[in-house]
Amino acid sequence: MRRVVREAYLVKREAERGIVMRKAMGRMSYVAMVLMLMLQATVGLAADLALDNPRAMRFPTVEFNPPDAERLVLDNGMVVYLLEDHELPLVTINATLKTGSWLDPADKVGLAGMTGAAMRTGGSATMSPDEVDEELEQLAATISIGFGKESGSASLDVLKKDLKRGLQIFADLLRRPAFEQSRIELAKLQALEGIRRRQDSPGSIVGREFAKLLYGQTHPSARETSVRSIESITREDLVAFHQQTVHPNSIILGVTGDFDKAGMMALLREAFGDWAKGAVPAVTIPAVTESDFKTGVVRFVNKDTSQTHLRVGHLTVKETHPDYVAVAIANDILGGSSFRSRLFNDVRTKRGLAYSVGSGLRASVYDEGVWLMRAETKLSSTQEVVNRFVANMERMRNEPVTDAELEEAKEAYVNSFVFSFTSASSIVARLMDLEYDGLPKDWLQQIRDKVVKLTKDDIQRAAKTHFNPDRLRILAVGSGDALSKVLASFGEVKEIMLAPES
Repeated sequence: MRRVVREAYLVKREAERGIVMRKAMGRMSYVAMVLMLMLQATVGLAADLALDNPRAMRFPTVEFNPPDAERLVLDNGMVVYLLEDHELPLVTINATLKTGSWLDPADKVGLAGMTGAAMRTGGSATMSPDEVDEELEQLAATISIGFGKESGSASLDVLKKDLKRGLQIFADLLRRPAFEQSRIELAKLQALEGIRRRQDSPGSIVGREFAKLLYGQTHPSARETSVRSIESITREDLVAFHQQTVHPNSIILGVTGDFDKAGMMALLREAFGDWAKGAVPAVTIPAVTESDFKTGVVRFVNKDTSQTHLRVGHLTVKETHPDYVAVAIANDILGGSSFRSRLFNDVRTKRGLAYSVGSGLRASVYDEGVWLMRAETKLSSTQEVVNRFVANMERMRNEPVTDAELEEAKEAYVNSFVFSFTSASSIVARLMDLEYDGLPKDWLQQIRDKVVKLTKDDIQRAAKTHFNPDRLRILAVGSGDALSKVLASFGEVKEIMLAPES
């Protein structure tokens, strides 16, 4: 009932304000509304300048200066970012925790993920799991907690009038999780069922096995849970992992919504102020031995499927590498921009070889990045698609991109920059991410400025340096007997036998 009342209140508030556009756009924030009006204005200006020829339309670069959040630090080292937004009587608190599956012991892969899940579902020192769920339902509040590879996260969404109680529950789950045994057993059963079902999807198989080809099976970026590792995890393991990795000085809090600074800081000190500091390890992802990955490999997985699922690529630069920006724009031109990319126009539009095709670049500050080309295609066209991948990659290496391609890619990136700041929560989230990664506050602006200055020579140099045909790792999931013959022209082909779920 409280949730219904909350929704009714929000609808009534919007109706009273007469913001009809907000309903059509799914409660878009005020900042996002301003952005849309800015873009509409630039479209109108361009249209006035090129009414006779829409293809000649040119748009001014969108300039946007988002509001800045205030950064404070509690005595115990917990970092807090505050950004008020009084549009609705809601408060959101997000937390980033310096923990993650990179800390999983080799024989207990899945420990971090299960710890995060059970922190939320397993109750607290003062409330049973059912009591937590029931009270959050009464408050129309939501709490989530989860641990990924490089960090953990937690969040609270609550009405302003229920902030104190919601924050108490949130802090209790973070500080004093009970890890009730029955909820741990349920989490283990869910994890085991996921393991048993994960060979069902070719898309899931190709993603997991390609990561192993890139990093090696035991690397934190590629290793996966097993029945044995999940069954070996005990409640004592979860308690120890929490005690060793979750400390106030390993947490960055981001608070946005309808609050005042003084009142909020008083509540945060009440909830977290007496929490003692702990030893916080630096995020350390093992480096991949370069000598192991200097040569290409060709592998396939035999799976009865109507299409071949392809991945072709190799490891690449970290986000902090000097060439990262040029590599990112080169990838955008090659296949990352979907409908306007070279791969899309060549493989799909011109040749009709695949419905889904493109390239991707994933990079962080902690781990080697991944650059890949992907497609789903018929078995009979698998070889041709791989040939087109290699041909387009070589073209990027050996020929400058066109002026139009470079201008379009740069404009797309620069004008999309504003959408990193569409709400108070997204603004604070960016600041939290940058601090967690040890990057300066103006990092995104630095990236934007570097994009603006890129030349065709920069793009070709980056492609020649970082798109390496001799290091390509080729993986296909599909009809194995035929695939081994289809892929033979790219090197020695070996089959990957999927490990039994044990």
